Amino acid sequence: MSILSFNELQIIADCETSKPVSEGNLLSGSNIILTPPSAPLHFYRHGWQSWSLAAWTPPRALPIQKPEMYHPLQIDPVYARHPSPHGNWLGAVGFDDGNILLLGALGLDAHVQLREGKLQGWYENGKSGQWFVGYGDETQVFNDYTHHLARALGRGRAEKPYRVWCSWYSLYTAIDEQILSETFQSLGNLPFDVLQVDDGWHARVGDWQANEKFASGMESLANGIRSTGRLAGLWLAPLIAVESSQLFQQHPSWFIRNSNGNFVSAGFNWGEPLYALDTTHPAALEWLSELMKRVRAWGFDYLKLDFLYAAALPGVRHLDLPREAAYRNGLQVMRDAMGNDAYFLACGAPVLPSLGLCDALRIGPDVASFWESERDAHILCNPTTPGAKNAIRTSLHRLWLAPLLHIDPDVAYFRSKHTSLTPEQNALLQDLARVCNFKATSDLPQWWTKAEHETARNFLEEETVVERTGRYTFLIDGREVDFNAAMELPMARKISLATPFVLWGGEQKWLIKLLESKQREKVETLKKG
Repeated sequence: MSILSFNELQIIADCETSKPVSEGNLLSGSNIILTPPSAPLHFYRHGWQSWSLAAWTPPRALPIQKPEMYHPLQIDPVYARHPSPHGNWLGAVGFDDGNILLLGALGLDAHVQLREGKLQGWYENGKSGQWFVGYGDETQVFNDYTHHLARALGRGRAEKPYRVWCSWYSLYTAIDEQILSETFQSLGNLPFDVLQVDDGWHARVGDWQANEKFASGMESLANGIRSTGRLAGLWLAPLIAVESSQLFQQHPSWFIRNSNGNFVSAGFNWGEPLYALDTTHPAALEWLSELMKRVRAWGFDYLKLDFLYAAALPGVRHLDLPREAAYRNGLQVMRDAMGNDAYFLACGAPVLPSLGLCDALRIGPDVASFWESERDAHILCNPTTPGAKNAIRTSLHRLWLAPLLHIDPDVAYFRSKHTSLTPEQNALLQDLARVCNFKATSDLPQWWTKAEHETARNFLEEETVVERTGRYTFLIDGREVDFNAAMELPMARKISLATPFVLWGGEQKWLIKLLESKQREKVETLKKG
């Protein structure tokens, strides 16, 4: 038992050891219990990976998000039904005087919950680990925490983030050589640093070679991008494979299994089950290394690696490593193979285990050309699905990561065509990008009006001064910006005759495949517009 002193305030800590530092206190222990000075009003829950919810929430458990089939690819599935307010690696409580008390791990596989009014932290392996405790102003406490995380896990290498055009939020998987060539030409002299090719170029997820739509090969595609004076960027998801992939069919021993010998589910996407690569298997690691070297040899210097959470799912591996240590092992192999001169953006990635190995990290769910899905928010109670509101909410609650690496809130929209976002909602996404200092879009220039084209150019060219004035308010070049409109949490509030069908349908793979097919048809139609 220790007494932690913060000016005149004293907090009781049940721990093995404690050491006061200028920013707070460093503790050790496998289990830590802090007794707050008064009843907390709010709990800061920090989700496991990029898309998982991070937010200040009421000090009680939230509804279990649906569909359960998606738990492995949206949240930490081990804690999906945790009975207390829970955060991965860290948690904080807020009080009526505006101060917060934060308990944050300085190692991997750690958790913090609010139980019976106390902050309780633990490491999954039951071994003693290091913790940071801070009390006071929210911004200052989180800054102090990042100072110690940098010492423990490292920082990103790249000095300045790039301005990126990405193919995903306009073309999705409906890309080919001709479409991309025409799109790159249409970008003209807009000041993008990177042109990034997203999903749709590969044979299958797991089989990372060009498909029939890219007959000239990936080196030719990269050369075409480089000829515009920009860096070539490429999306891939190297830590998962679909069931039909050659990788999975030919090397089943490379994938994580559960205690019953069955393959661990990494979720469902592309109309198929997803499986998780075992990043402790020597042959799988060699394959990962060769893949990164091959992509770099093609000429791609900006790599967006997605669905990375899979390697940290619970299961039986070739080596008996803690799951996040196993993930970090795979990330280190890929980082070494791609080289320090590559720009590495991690997406769908467990947050703390990625620090020090990537240059940028997606810090929220995917955006979308709509504000919020009524079904997902208020029937399924799911804050991780694509949507502008979900993306803004979680990204704003992860701004504290900025001292450690570049923080990617996903793309901004400028178009009024093919979207249901209002001009005000578009402006919030643009301002979020300014706050995060990470500028990207997927808009096709032919969709813009003349005014929207100029807005996009100004956005890319400008250098703004951002001042935080509150938890969700900012001054951007002296202009007041308020993000409170995006902070409402998804909660069950509408029950209708359709509710049971929606809940049932969310677990039906055949129905999801049908909806994905309809979405592809819609994109093909949009391409012609």
